[in-house]
Amino acid sequence: MAITDIKEFSHLTESDIDMLGRELDEIRRDVEESRGARDARYIRGVIRFQRALEFGGRVTLFGSKYRPAWLAGTTMLALSKCIENMELGHNVVHGQWDWMNDPEIHSTTWEWDMTGPSAQWKRAHNYSHHTYTNIVGMDEDVQFGIIRMTRDVPWRPVNLLQPAANLVLAAGFEWGIALHDWKITQDAARERGADQLAEVNRDFKRKIARQVIKDYVLFPVLTGPAWRSTLTANATANLARNLWAYTVIFCGHFPDGAEKFTVEQYRHETKPEWYLRQMLGSANFKSGRVMGFMSGNLSYQIEHHLFPDLPSNRLREVSVRVRALCDKYDLPYTTGSLGKQYLLALRTIHKLSLPDRFLKATSDDAPETSSERKFLIGDSPVNPLRVDPSTGRRIGLRSALRQMRKRGRRLMV
Repeated sequence: MAITDIKEFSHLTESDIDMLGRELDEIRRDVEESRGARDARYIRGVIRFQRALEFGGRVTLFGSKYRPAWLAGTTMLALSKCIENMELGHNVVHGQWDWMNDPEIHSTTWEWDMTGPSAQWKRAHNYSHHTYTNIVGMDEDVQFGIIRMTRDVPWRPVNLLQPAANLVLAAGFEWGIALHDWKITQDAARERGADQLAEVNRDFKRKIARQVIKDYVLFPVLTGPAWRSTLTANATANLARNLWAYTVIFCGHFPDGAEKFTVEQYRHETKPEWYLRQMLGSANFKSGRVMGFMSGNLSYQIEHHLFPDLPSNRLREVSVRVRALCDKYDLPYTTGSLGKQYLLALRTIHKLSLPDRFLKATSDDAPETSSERKFLIGDSPVNPLRVDPSTGRRIGLRSALRQMRKRGRRLMV
């Protein structure tokens, strides 16, 4: 099964983990104390840029019967939707800009350009996912619907369909997220009574109606004779935004090395161990400033999971310090190119569509999940040392994983 003892898996002592937690707390304090006018200018500039792109795209689509205008208008609209979804909606609703006390840029008032209501996403994502990250049986984001993303989850016949279901999810990602969040919010509302459940359902239906009418009725009708081409442009822009958001999210959560955890590990977890779980359960992908911006800076998914409410524009600098901590404590810093990370996630989707009898690895030692038991030979750990006595260098999880890979290559030879 997944990780049941994060100290043993990470090859860190309790005092190591406590020290790591204090150093991460220090990073948080440094960013919080340095937030100010520069960050406020950044987010307000992003909002102006996104709205200008959307306005330009909408105006250009009045001429969408002509192919160049259709291409230009659709491109601008798609870019504006990606920015609104990733760098604005996701991050504002996380509360990253609440410190500004600006009622327009606040997690309690921002409503994003997506099918699902922001409030329902906030309940399902901010609380459920970021509290129970990658805990099998507690984090609903470990799998989307019928898609099995870890062999810790029992195989069902419906999983045979998941390669096709993955394509549907990617194309309609905003709908998948909306339904996912609606279900979680419904479950919580049922415990509070029928009135709460009715309100959740009303908000969900109202937001769907608003989105459908805006993109597929109102704006096409406003362009008059060009309504058909405007309709296809809006649909194409939404598709592009869905595919991009899906790719970014899957690259941050499902490549090899994004570990899974058991309820047993969570039950007695400390705050420093929560930090460590975020580091081990997330993955980055390499990006420059443009790709980082377009991804909502979720190319720094590890840093975002450590500090979900810190401004996204600061995650790049935070990543330098987090990576240095990984070096210090000999922990893996899971990253790779966007293409590589997505292909690893795609491999998991296709591989785990099959019954376990067709799979070689176990949930203790598989590419997408493992546990502390992978380091045992019989009852003895592969790498029991904490510090190399000859060099004084720490011997931790990264060294143990490297040693495991070497041992595997030797066995293959």
